[in-house]
Formats: sequence, C-alpha cells, structure tokens
Amino acid sequence: MSSKPATPLLDTVDVPADLRKLAPGQLRQLADELRSEMISAVGTTGGHLGSGLGVVELTVAIHYVFNTPDDRLIWDVGHQTYPHKILTGRRDRIRTLRQGGGLSGFTRRSESVYDPFGAAHSSTSISAGLGMAAGSQLKGEHRNVVCVIGDGAMSAGMAYEAMNNAGSMKTRLIVILNDNDMSIAPPVGAMSAYLSRLLSSRSYRSVRHMAKEMAKLFPKTLERTARRAEEYARGFVTGGTLFEELGFYYVGPIDGHNLTHLLPVLRNLRDTEEPGPVLVHVVTQKGRGYQPAERAADKYHGVGRFDVMTGQQAKPKTTAPSYTGVFADALIKEAEADDRIVAITAAMPSGTGLDKFAERFPDRCFDVGIAEQHAVTFAAGLATEGLKPFVAIYSTFLQRA
Repeated sequence: MSSKPATPLLDTVDVPADLRKLAPGQLRQLADELRSEMISAVGTTGGHLGSGLGVVELTVAIHYVFNTPDDRLIWDVGHQTYPHKILTGRRDRIRTLRQGGGLSGFTRRSESVYDPFGAAHSSTSISAGLGMAAGSQLKGEHRNVVCVIGDGAMSAGMAYEAMNNAGSMKTRLIVILNDNDMSIAPPVGAMSAYLSRLLSSRSYRSVRHMAKEMAKLFPKTLERTARRAEEYARGFVTGGTLFEELGFYYVGPIDGHNLTHLLPVLRNLRDTEEPGPVLVHVVTQKGRGYQPAERAADKYHGVGRFDVMTGQQAKPKTTAPSYTGVFADALIKEAEADDRIVAITAAMPSGTGLDKFAERFPDRCFDVGIAEQHAVTFAAGLATEGLKPFVAIYSTFLQRA
C-alpha cells in the first residue's frame, strides 16, 4: 500500500559503523530519509508508528555518538525501535515486521547483537542497564550503557526502585528520559541547549567537583546548604530536582529533534570519566514528521496497514468474535451472578477487555497503572477479604511482576 521512498544517504548505511563515517551536517538528511523509510515500512506491514517517529533523531544521535554494540543501548519500549532496527543491519527485513518468520516488533537478543536486552513493554530498562553497567565494571570493561525510557514508563514503581539503587552506586549509567507528553515550548530552545551543554561538560563538572571538595573544608551545615542550594536552583529551572534527589546528575531539557542540541550533550556524557548515573531529559513529539500521526497521536500509536499518502488505515473485516471480547462478556456474566468478583488491569483496560467490565461495574474495576507487581499483590489483599479478583495482564508485561 506504499511505495518505497528515495533514500540515497540511508542506502549507504547498513550498520552504525557506516553511520559514524558521515559528517554531522549529513545527519539531518539521514534522519529525514530514515523517517520516510519507517513510514513506508509500517504502511506495508502495520505496527507501532507514532513512538518510532518521535525518536528518529534521538536514534541517529545515539548510534552516531556511542560505539554500539560495544556500548549497550537499551530501549525501554519495543514500540519505538523500528528506526533502530533499520540502522542496525535489519533494513532488508523491515517489511517483515510482525509477520511469520519476520522481524519482532520489539527488541530481541537472538535477533541482533544491537539488542542487548529483550524489552517487551516498559519500565525495565534502568534495572537491566544498571545490571549491565555493574557487570561490565566487575569484569574490568569500560563501556557506556544508555537506557531510553519514556515518560509514561516513569509511572511504574520499578523505574524508581532502579533509580534509587543506581543513585547509591558509583556505576556509570546514562538514562535518557524521552518526554513526549509536552510541547516543545520556549524553555526547550537555545538557552536550554546552552545550559545542557554547559552542565554536561567536563569543565563544569570538574569545577562543581572542586567546589564540593572545598565545601568539605567548612562546617557540615554549610556544605549541605551549598549542595542543596545548587540542586534546587538547577531544579527550579529544569525540573530535575526529583532525579537529583535520587542520586542522578540531571541534564536538560533539550529538544530531541534538534541534532545540533543532542550531539554535543551526548558527546560530553560519553567522554566524561566521572562515575555515577546521569539523566538526560529529552523532549520529543510523538508521530513527528507525519501529519496524520501528529494530529492524532493515540490513533497512530499502533496501526494496521495504511496508505502513506492519505493516512487511511485498512480495516480487515472479520465475523469471528475476538478473544478479548469473549473474555469480557464471560467475566461480566459471572460478575452479574456473583458480586464478589472484581477486576484489575495495569493501564490496559481496552486491551484486556476490562473497559467493558468497568462500564458495567465501575466500582468493581481497578486500573492500577503500569504497576503489575502491585496489581498482583493488591489482588491478593482483595482475596483475603473474601473477594474474587481477576487480574488481566498481558503475559509479556508480567516481566515487571
């Protein structure tokens, strides 16, 4: 349903080593061609569209700056990895996405050395990345570990458990917070880019370190006051106080579609010798570069085959009931006969069919957000009170539980 676009520069790139041969000035064209190729591929196969379109420039910048696959790159959500797959030796199979015998719609260790972790859904990347970073350190190997986590994934407690652990260690870890739930406002412009380059630079961090060492010569109360003053002053401007309190060095926010802003910050972080975790706050737009997806990000999160020119999606006709629909109807029928039955979902009411249950029994349906481990134990608590909880969770999402 879509013809292949002209991609002369992308045609020269099979793996990230080829990408690194390009001049920085060529990366804008490469990103545009990569976006066109992804739209064409998903138009042919269907799949997740909006998330990948939002990280095209970020994907290019990471592979350009870091030495993947020796440097580990962990995508928190497989939805956004189609540009990554195209740049890592899988472009010739990109139109087999989610087909029998074709490419996985997520990262898969057996599929490529560029997929160091099999991420089914969200919120696991920081835990996995910290394990990889600590493992490399124990083996005496020096490498960067980069985790890309979305703002939605930060609603899961597991992400904070991992950050709390990372903040207490001296392990090198770079976490990129892909914030696509806000517009690119004036603060994410030239001044913010300048401050981000400054804060991520070796010279600033060296001066900061020297100031902290000098502060230790003064009474403890003065040292604590100075440290808090700096953290809260920076947090007031950038919103990074929470991450600083968890032990991360915060940089951002920066425009995730502006390569001239991204590249120097990522280079600074790559080249620093300072231990400890860093969080880079990157602001992106879901569906970027494809107007139908920009106008309706939710509608174009996951799509069937579609016409690239019009955005019109092909709707397959079927008379067979869906498994989800059968499950929902059956559970509602049982709940009508037994008022002890309750239902629990972890941010997937429509995907599990529990949206229909919630319409019928709004007080007996609980959406706990992206928190599967909480969902299961919450259900156990309900059961101790004599209720009959049904927890509907995708099997792959139980990776978090």
